Amino acid sequence: MDAFLLEYLPILIFLGIAIALGLVFILAAAIAAPSNPDAEKVSAYECGFNAFDDARMKFDVRFYLVAILFIIFDLEAAFLFPWAASFGQIGMFGFWSMMVFLGVLTIGFIYEWRKGALDWE
Repeated sequence: MDAFLLEYLPILIFLGIAIALGLVFILAAAIAAPSNPDAEKVSAYECGFNAFDDARMKFDVRFYLVAILFIIFDLEAAFLFPWAASFGQIGMFGFWSMMVFLGVLTIGFIYEWRKGALDWE
């Protein structure tokens, strides 16, 4: 049992160092960082919303549409990298399976494009 627990020792050491470094960086930032916000720093930027406003305000549906499209195509990349890494071992079935997957995504992308989902007016 002791030999089994010794295998986890490097992981525990790594976690301890990571937690200690995280705490050191947070404390260093809290101590060393200047804290003098002015009106320009807390003003609205990039998104156009006020920094401190009602949390229940309505958002335009296009924000959600862009987020959903990002998730869809981000997942495509998440499936594509392991496929490319194991391409030599999966054979023709794996190749054509990925081609069907990419074909379905391409058809979906063309559909979204034609419906105007990617246009920001």
